[in-house]
Amino acid sequence: MPPTDQPAPTALTADDLRRPLGREVTFLQFSSGFCAPCRATRRVLERVVATADGVAHVEVDVADRADLATRFAVDRTPTVVLLDSTGEPVARVTGVPTLAGARAAAQAIRPAPARVHAPR
Repeated sequence: MPPTDQPAPTALTADDLRRPLGREVTFLQFSSGFCAPCRATRRVLERVVATADGVAHVEVDVADRADLATRFAVDRTPTVVLLDSTGEPVARVTGVPTLAGARAAAQAIRPAPARVHAPR
């Protein structure tokens, strides 16, 4: 799921999305009611969320959330914006991602685990 272009540089909050952010990663999916690839994208991202802690999927319809679609200059659906733990956009893709690509994208932006040092 390589980025195709840069997202808008403004962090989003749970209030902006009207849904909670993921603790580590949020897939923000822009969809439309008539979009068959959007349904396939939803299924892929829901599988990632089901198998990864701290990852959320928020789907918004561009007709209902024109404010967000404009903010991110969405001109086709599906468009997915990956948000880090602070709601900052870090990647953006259009089209249906593969399961492996979506998992890799989420893993790439997750915070590195803290290292525990054993006492000497």
